Amino acid sequence: FYLTPPQVNSILKANEYSFKVPEFDGKNVSSVLGFDSNQLPANAPIEDRRSAATCLQSRGMLLGVFDGHAGCACAQAVSERLFYYIAVSLLPHETLLEIENAVESGRALLPILQWHKHPNDYFSKEASKLYFNSLRTYWQELIDLNSGETTDVKEALINAFKRLDNDISLEAQVGDPNSFLNYLVLRVAFSGATACVAHVDGVDLHIANTGDSRAMLGVQEEDGSWSAVNLSYDHNAQNEHEVERVKMEHPKSEEKSLVKQDRLLGLLMPFRAFGDVKFKWSIELQKRVVESGPDQLNDNEYTKFIPPNYHTPPYLTAEPEVIYHKLRPQDKFLVLATDGLWETMHRQDVARIVGEYLTGVHHQQPIAVGGYKVTLGQMHGLLTERRARISSVFEDQNAATHLIRHAVGNNEFGTVDHERLSKMLSLPEELARMYRDDMTIIVVQFNSHVIGACQEEE
Repeated sequence: FYLTPPQVNSILKANEYSFKVPEFDGKNVSSVLGFDSNQLPANAPIEDRRSAATCLQSRGMLLGVFDGHAGCACAQAVSERLFYYIAVSLLPHETLLEIENAVESGRALLPILQWHKHPNDYFSKEASKLYFNSLRTYWQELIDLNSGETTDVKEALINAFKRLDNDISLEAQVGDPNSFLNYLVLRVAFSGATACVAHVDGVDLHIANTGDSRAMLGVQEEDGSWSAVNLSYDHNAQNEHEVERVKMEHPKSEEKSLVKQDRLLGLLMPFRAFGDVKFKWSIELQKRVVESGPDQLNDNEYTKFIPPNYHTPPYLTAEPEVIYHKLRPQDKFLVLATDGLWETMHRQDVARIVGEYLTGVHHQQPIAVGGYKVTLGQMHGLLTERRARISSVFEDQNAATHLIRHAVGNNEFGTVDHERLSKMLSLPEELARMYRDDMTIIVVQFNSHVIGACQEEE
């Protein structure tokens, strides 16, 4: 099934979104120029989500990608709710009091976040009251706990992740008299999601990661070439520290059953995630909730089974690993992406492709034909293709789209092959998932002048 270039473009651009930060946002000159984001589904419906927002009552910008599993319900809830929990965790005591007093007296609330949303980024109206009440309970507790100290960003991120996960679990245990909402909170809790979130404020960049989505910094070296700096670690079986952490948390008798075939209890790829109460609740609690839940829940095979060798839950945590990086003028951009991208591309290639795209400079690398016997005719073809590529490389108006084009369409020579792109994008739903995963990418571009000026002030 052959797609023409315009058809390929319309598929690739369907979910793209760009935001340019106003030069002066009323508080401070921003270190972020703007961001591009995009998604390419493999699942129907897509299980990935993305979010971006400016914090209005504190400083900084929040961006995140969320990768759902066992459905999209948990990723959807986390993408709507997590930034509110982070923003509230960062607010000073007086502001929290102002917000609480406004709710008490029925006055309009101070807006906490300005969202930057694509029309497809949906928010569930039905659950908004429930979500608001959980969030309010959280800020009331923060008011009561007031220690008078200013909040540390790292601590705020960790608290927000853990608290939201706890609320997702509690809402499912309590249930809801409204049967639609009851089913929703249960679907959110029984499905799962990983999250990789960036908080940028001036030169301070914090990455909070739970699971196997990734954050990567694109750095421009003095000679103009591009390099990648990892700002997160995957929480899966490939990470020895993570495997050790899981083993430390359970008795020695379970050592052999904890990680099987590179999965947690032989089932789950990420070792940290939101939701997934199958790996957190006791067996008694799981049975009680499923039995008293709506009938639709009983029809769902996933909620019925108990993971094998399930002796000492919880086996899973939503606690993020937080990495801090102080931005430098050579740090040009940040890529946040779900594992669908990293399964197909090395971070070094990602850094080069985005870097060249953003600067419009194509570093002519020697044509690599690694180990292939290439005839002169083929060599001529490669050179012609390279020339054509240089002229067409800027047809994408969005860096995330440009990256998806490469991730899906690259051939063994590292160039986008239209035929391959056409094949990969025209695969029927049930096949697409076998060849690629959902892909969600946010590319954040930094303002080197502002970052340089901040450094000089210090």
